[in-house]
Amino acid sequence: MSNNKSNMTLGVNIDHIAVLREARKINDPDPLMALAVCAQNGADQITIHLREDRRHIHDEDAKKIIQNSPIPVNLECSINQEIIDIVCKLQPHRVTLVPEKREEVTTEGGLDVIGQAEAIGYAIEQLHDSLIPVSLFIDPTDEAVMMSKELNAEMVELHTGTYANVYAMLHSSLPYTHHSIKELELPRHTLLSKLEQSFEMLQSSADKAKDIGLEVAAGHGLNYHNVKSIMDIDAITELNIGQSIIARSVFSGLADAVKEMKRLSKRS
Repeated sequence: MSNNKSNMTLGVNIDHIAVLREARKINDPDPLMALAVCAQNGADQITIHLREDRRHIHDEDAKKIIQNSPIPVNLECSINQEIIDIVCKLQPHRVTLVPEKREEVTTEGGLDVIGQAEAIGYAIEQLHDSLIPVSLFIDPTDEAVMMSKELNAEMVELHTGTYANVYAMLHSSLPYTHHSIKELELPRHTLLSKLEQSFEMLQSSADKAKDIGLEVAAGHGLNYHNVKSIMDIDAITELNIGQSIIARSVFSGLADAVKEMKRLSKRS
């Protein structure tokens, strides 16, 4: 492992503030109010996801956040043409293309960069024409990394969901409180093996991406407990974390929640 430790950028995803607002269909809490708090307490970037069904962040939210954020805005979206047209006009600092299904609770799995190469490539061309850099949210495989480079993305964000889920099964009550997980209960030694395997895939994919000139981010399911190991992957220079920060802010306040995650994501 290299001794040259690169700085880690922390992107705070504020979608869940809008989720709370939408629970009552009112105007409180306003995601816009999170911008200064995040920036003042260590966040390097704001991340939002403009979904096709607008289940949390709305067009007006995205517009105001991009116009008023004191730090860069990373906007996640699908390759849906209507959404791409909107995003090109919004001019965020960067766009991260993600897969999207209407019925999913949260984004599950990475983009099918091989099966949807033509459509993804066209979306990237449009974003580049609008001078917007592009990251692709992908599964941690060498094939996905290589295709991302061929599609002319500047960056990849490695999907850490498998790593996070296995970690949770080992270190939390998740298998005992979620029926869908309970059906997949496995012996501890098997889970340890799966955790090691998922980490090695992230390590290998990150190294491959860096070697071919891609910037590397990671995200999905990362929290205050499982993020430490991800910090050991030198090629990863950005984390995008949302749900765990907003969840902790319910008890400790947003400023302290962001500050603590920034502390954990600092490299010595």
